[in-house]
Amino acid sequence: MTTETHVDHTNYVKIWAILVALLIVSVLGSMSHVREIVLIAAFGVALVKAYLVARNFMHINVEKRWVPYLLIVCLLFIAILFAGVAPDVLKHNGLHWSKNPADVLVPSAAGATKNE
Repeated sequence: MTTETHVDHTNYVKIWAILVALLIVSVLGSMSHVREIVLIAAFGVALVKAYLVARNFMHINVEKRWVPYLLIVCLLFIAILFAGVAPDVLKHNGLHWSKNPADVLVPSAAGATKNE
């Protein structure tokens, strides 16, 4: 006696349409000048899109039981790396350096470059 399992086939066109809609939401959200909307559009939508891609196109939901746990461990390592370097990278000055974005973004009064 054989047992057959019914595998639900994913509608890839539907998932693609959802991903395109989320792309539009993230682009429109990034055009906003409200910081919270930009962050939600950038990171919130990216997390949803990553979940959809991993679940439907990478078939994480039908892999062996340990594969999703391995993916979670990799994401934790990324978070640990960010937590380790963020205090240094997000600063605007240090012991022997300073990062002043205004020096780069502000053009000279006459519109001339520094080399002229």
